[in-house]
Amino acid sequence: MGLKIIVLAKQVPDTRNVGKDAMKADGTVNRAALPAIFNPEDLNALEQALRLKDKYKGSTVTILTMGPGRAADIIREGMFRGADGGFLLTDRAFAGSDTLATSYALSCAMRKIKSYDVILAGRQAIDGDTAQVGPQVAEKLGLPQITYAEEVLGVEKGKITIRRRLERGVEVVESPLPCLVTVNGSAAACRPRNAKLVMKFKHARTLTERQTQSDDYISLSNDRAYLNIQEWGINDVETDAQWLGLKGSPTKVKTIENVVFQAKESKTLTSSDKDVEDLIKELILNHTIG
Repeated sequence: MGLKIIVLAKQVPDTRNVGKDAMKADGTVNRAALPAIFNPEDLNALEQALRLKDKYKGSTVTILTMGPGRAADIIREGMFRGADGGFLLTDRAFAGSDTLATSYALSCAMRKIKSYDVILAGRQAIDGDTAQVGPQVAEKLGLPQITYAEEVLGVEKGKITIRRRLERGVEVVESPLPCLVTVNGSAAACRPRNAKLVMKFKHARTLTERQTQSDDYISLSNDRAYLNIQEWGINDVETDAQWLGLKGSPTKVKTIENVVFQAKESKTLTSSDKDVEDLIKELILNHTIG
């Protein structure tokens, strides 16, 4: 039984390096000023997708991402780890999208893809921490959804079984297929790159990338379809422009700050039992522990 698995992934600015130029005047993130990385929890989702592919023969894993042209990097990164291909949703009309506009664009792309069994996504992105896009996509597609997933236990008789990590424990739930699952950062870390897959997919490019690069790999991409990363713009998916980009985004960021915590006082301890015991009592009294 082969599954068609879609992973919603995002290239995000590395928020560990937020500086004074991290935000534009219009309240959007200045992505050019920050290093771009694969959103961490989307990597957890990718690992769950790859485990399903390993378990069920004939399954495929496809990455769907929305962003500027450089976001094709995370599709290649996914292919280096075991994904079969990907779609890049890119257009100036998508720029400045909040979670509402992003989920609308992604749901339109999913309708174009049409055939899928499971959609996996990270719980949230580190550049927003809203955890809204996955559930919003599910709502727009009319799909059942499971959030806070820690492990996909299996798929049988048209149902998927998930173990969820909640605040006070875990629970095991089922959902009919197709469905959308968001994955916690507490799930298994994604496997590293595979050397053979790096060699196989290192020349995978979008059409725009092939047109702008100096090396000519057109004949190679024509002979090897798996090297073609699909690139869709606003005219390739059925969308209503009023729900896209800044126009379709009711959420506005007023300001961001880079907060650095500094210790105001310190305490030097010896190795004596009394010092250690006094410290533990103090930590318990001020509710740091216990």
